Amino acid sequence: MADTQLRSELLNSLVDIRSVRIDRSAPLDERLKSYVEQIKNPYMFRVGDTVVRVSYADTESTINDNFTNLLASM
Repeated sequence: MADTQLRSELLNSLVDIRSVRIDRSAPLDERLKSYVEQIKNPYMFRVGDTVVRVSYADTESTINDNFTNLLASM
């Protein structure tokens, strides 16, 4: 029961990425700012009832590189 309550509280505390709206005509730096302001925590958010945690991989590209590429494609 406690696990269910904790999961529910976690889900309720996270922003659902499906609610984030990005103005594709805005410059990249404005899109970045808007995304972070809306999502609150870019390392942990949800998609419906699924919690998403972003972590680092052992690659040459940084999370900033990947994040910028993601927003540039939106």
